[in-house]
Amino acid sequence: MAMASTETSLTRLAVQVRPPVARIGLLHPPVNVIDIPMMEELANTLAEVEARPDVSIILFAGEGKGFSAGVDVAAHTPDRVQEMLIKFHAVIRALVSSKKVTIAGVHGNCLGGGAELAMVCDIVITTDVANWGFPEIKLGCYPPVACTALAALVGQKRASELILTGRTITGTDAAIIGLANRAVPLDSLVSAIEDCVSRLFQLSPATLAVTKKAIYAWDAAHFDKGLARAEKLYLEELMNTADAQEGIKAFIEKRDPIWAGK
Repeated sequence: MAMASTETSLTRLAVQVRPPVARIGLLHPPVNVIDIPMMEELANTLAEVEARPDVSIILFAGEGKGFSAGVDVAAHTPDRVQEMLIKFHAVIRALVSSKKVTIAGVHGNCLGGGAELAMVCDIVITTDVANWGFPEIKLGCYPPVACTALAALVGQKRASELILTGRTITGTDAAIIGLANRAVPLDSLVSAIEDCVSRLFQLSPATLAVTKKAIYAWDAAHFDKGLARAEKLYLEELMNTADAQEGIKAFIEKRDPIWAGK
């Protein structure tokens, strides 16, 4: 059953609802960049799905060659960055507080904001050759959601290395360190997700919702405060550095950044 109220107006998502599952596909060719229009569509779609009692599972996937290459770099400029953070983090907060079980099925590139979107889902199944990473540091920026929550998933040292170096890892390594639940070959991704969904389908949606609340009761409070702090530092300190503005400008101009160290 399709969500008729949104399907006709969506330009960045492919949404399919077959209770109890709502599948949200990121659809912004060629690499599923998460721009502000996609953030708005994600927020609206999640609100609609959250209100549906016949849906207990939300599945995220990337259409085409990969999950997502991350948040639109053009939205990081000083005149747009506050709107971008507010709208993207509204999506992240909606996922963290959702009563539905959230699953991310990841293939291809899963970078930056795309990796942040996937990592806050309850269950993550990735292909073994998927490309995970948080490359924001190479643009003179940092990933606020990862800064807030990644250490709880993979440990402080691994989180620090991934965020501070911006290096990428395979889906296999993502599963080994706890960023994903498991890694499977590409041709097994759909069946692995279907197996997970079938297990959840046998359980009580009401019980799953309350259990989710219990699982995240401690973490959710810290996440909310931590993300607010990361946002404040991003807007008041990071975006006032010359290097942050240079990194974004250099990327847009397709050249290497020249760091001033200030």
